[in-house]
Amino acid sequence: QVQLVESGGGLVQPGGSLRLSCAASGIIFRNNIMAWYRQAAGKQREWVATITNYDKKIYADSVKGRFTVSRDNVKNTVYLQMNNLKPDDTAVYYCHTDGTYWGQGTQVTVSS
Repeated sequence: QVQLVESGGGLVQPGGSLRLSCAASGIIFRNNIMAWYRQAAGKQREWVATITNYDKKIYADSVKGRFTVSRDNVKNTVYLQMNNLKPDDTAVYYCHTDGTYWGQGTQVTVSS
């Protein structure tokens, strides 16, 4: 059974930082492309970043230069380091893999 469990969300002031984690089980993690998505209230879910099994990283224009995706194939965990956060980054952040599996999400709120 595949499980993706996100953590690390919270309330942060504009300009602040957070690091999200997504712990995966039930997959051969090192072989999987992992992605982060987010969904703001009343909006469609949008792609944020992807890290391939070869460690290639791709970002949405809206987060490029501020967010960094990384992975630890020993811990079966993918991370999203988010710096210089803006109110528009407020959303539920989800981990995704295999075109099928989603985590439960973690709330990120950027507000003063």
